[in-house]
Amino acid sequence: MKEYKLFAPTKLGAIELKNRAVMAPMTRCRAIGNIPNELIAEYYQQRSGAGLIITEGTSPSPNGLGYARIPGLFNEQQVEGWKKVTSAVHEEGAKIFVQFMHSGRISHPANMVDDAVVLAPSAVKPAGQMWTDTLMMQDFPTPKAMTAYELISTKAEFVAAAKNAVLAGFDGVELHSANGYLLEQFLSPISNIRTDNYGGSIENRCRFVLEVASAVAQAIGKEKTAIRLSPYGVASDMPHYPEIEATYDYLSTQLNDIGLAYIHLVDHSAMGAPAVPLEIKKKIRENFKNTIILAGGYAKDSAEADIENGLGDLIAFGRPFINNPDLVQRMENNHALSQDLKMDLFYAADEKGYTDYPVFTA
Repeated sequence: MKEYKLFAPTKLGAIELKNRAVMAPMTRCRAIGNIPNELIAEYYQQRSGAGLIITEGTSPSPNGLGYARIPGLFNEQQVEGWKKVTSAVHEEGAKIFVQFMHSGRISHPANMVDDAVVLAPSAVKPAGQMWTDTLMMQDFPTPKAMTAYELISTKAEFVAAAKNAVLAGFDGVELHSANGYLLEQFLSPISNIRTDNYGGSIENRCRFVLEVASAVAQAIGKEKTAIRLSPYGVASDMPHYPEIEATYDYLSTQLNDIGLAYIHLVDHSAMGAPAVPLEIKKKIRENFKNTIILAGGYAKDSAEADIENGLGDLIAFGRPFINNPDLVQRMENNHALSQDLKMDLFYAADEKGYTDYPVFTA
């Protein structure tokens, strides 16, 4: 019988992982008042068969709260709430990174606390709408272009949130520079039309991302700092531009110099988006010497193939973890995966379609 590397223990830097399967970050909108709760702790504990869990997008600041009921990590109540989650996951022998998602222009004031501001690199309004609990579907507003002061203060918010993550018991943090949120908004010449040192050239457009990554790494350790990228992604109104490949070639080289724990590379083609060209995946793999996590429509055998061929070190699974809390055990034992996925309950507020999916029974 074939021995799968996917299920074998490995290391993420100095962190021991019980296997190479990662639970990908997925927004689930159960954090009432933006505070993690017992229900969220139960959800992640149920899925702790993964070697590494990456949490749903968590805001590092009030200005980063984009969607309804997403958690934050910028106040004491949130730190205490996340402690329940990290303890529950660690009890099962898994490791957990928090994903910091500052949503930037993908936001609406109705989803934010009082005095928070929808910020972005430039005042470029995204196409589309988002759900708000009070006003239902709303158009995205035109964001406020970040001032020099707001660049500094936002970077400081990432650092403060990273320190909170350590206090809350997380094994590390993942900076969300994908899916059209704030950090990726800086990378694109379509969402970033600045004329200062943070816009224009590839080097300038990558500057804020690299400054945030470097500042967080300095604050909590580069071995606890990671990043998610989605070159060629189109989520959140991010059209393609001619310099994509050159941008990610430069960015991955610079991230390697900082020495981050991993790059988490997501390909959304399984959900209908354009595929990330294999050449870019190989270029990032070549440029970045530490761990690469690959995500995007993987099954057991395709995951094993990309571990075997060296394209990735760890493989992240997203949606299958929703309705298969014991996904890793099912794959390892060749048990059938549940196909009962309640998509209408993805972003509901309670346990239905969240913690009520059963584990496998023969």
